[in-house]
Amino acid sequence: MTDVQNLLEAIDGSIDAIIEDLIEIRHDIHTHPELGYNETRTSKLIQTFLDEASIEYVDDLAKGTGVLAHIPGNADQAIALRADIDALPIIEENEFAWKSVHEGCMHACGHDGHTTILLGTAKVLSTLAAEHELPNPVSFVFQPAEEGGGGGREMVRDGCLDGSVLGPPIKMMFGLHGWTQLPLNHVATRPGPMLAADIGVKVTIRGVGGHAAFPQVGRDPILCAANVITSVQQLTSRNTGPLDSLVVSLTQVHGGTTHNIIPDEVVVSGTMRYLLPETGEMAKRRFTEIAESIALAHGCTALVELKDGYPVTKNDPHAVDEFFRIAKETIDPSRSMPFENPVMGGEDFSYYCKEVPSCFFALGLLPEGQESMPSLHQATFDFNDDAISTGIKMFCALALRSTLD
Repeated sequence: MTDVQNLLEAIDGSIDAIIEDLIEIRHDIHTHPELGYNETRTSKLIQTFLDEASIEYVDDLAKGTGVLAHIPGNADQAIALRADIDALPIIEENEFAWKSVHEGCMHACGHDGHTTILLGTAKVLSTLAAEHELPNPVSFVFQPAEEGGGGGREMVRDGCLDGSVLGPPIKMMFGLHGWTQLPLNHVATRPGPMLAADIGVKVTIRGVGGHAAFPQVGRDPILCAANVITSVQQLTSRNTGPLDSLVVSLTQVHGGTTHNIIPDEVVVSGTMRYLLPETGEMAKRRFTEIAESIALAHGCTALVELKDGYPVTKNDPHAVDEFFRIAKETIDPSRSMPFENPVMGGEDFSYYCKEVPSCFFALGLLPEGQESMPSLHQATFDFNDDAISTGIKMFCALALRSTLD
């Protein structure tokens, strides 16, 4: 324990020595965002940083841009820490010096901050490992394509958790996400479901088009689609218990060519989100029944396509216990708190949760004295650099102090 305590006491000084360089790296990544599976520059930046820190790694993972790094330690299994590295197809509206130079692409979800925190953690732990063997081996998972591409699934498929790529098998895993509703440098998590599973929805409604002045001779797919859109909301109001969680959001409607022509076809698409498997199965069954029945009533047909997306991000209770134990010993205990309710966003950290005991936690970004800040996926969002040090400190402590028994 004394050796671990000595390592922990050296963390703050090590972070202070590199924090300004890390902020520059974060700004550089923000300036040069890349979409999922195209993060070639970001991946190269990660590899260059690891080379300079003399940290072993394997690249060309998860379709080419994923990187797995590793620092040995005194155990047969490893702690894994994860960062997602991709950006979003959003036009940035910020005007600071490090705004995106790639029109239509920006780091609107804070993955630039996550990547920087994991790089900083790797650097700090490599510095400590040069003086003392770490109590746990530590693997660093730099994962592409979280934003809908399932990069976490690809890292798992490539063997990043089972010891076949680099380092021993993973015993326990941690990931973080910057959180704009949580006060700066607070951390929060919960056992069990933390983020939702999603179902991609696409409904193709076919009718009989014609002149807008003579709707009686056709079968209007737009009117049919409107009824489908409103009726499927009964899934949450009448088919789901009031204490259960289900979201049905139809977000795109495409059909028609001009104002005086009823089209032959309308395509409606969107997403459903749920926490319990039985709720997801019910939602898929009832959505199909409602859409097909309404189409039949309108003299149309409905082709319903439902695609399962990310699973529920389900935290392991023991990993959560470890997180809170370590957090309260690492930062001010008042800044460690429960994440009260799951949220209905999706996360492909869920794929790691299915393989090994894992804990996903929120890192507060909201500055003191502010009631709000630009939220995730907004064109004015920017990761708060003042949270980087706490993110690194938490990752380092989790790597050093987690018990693998």
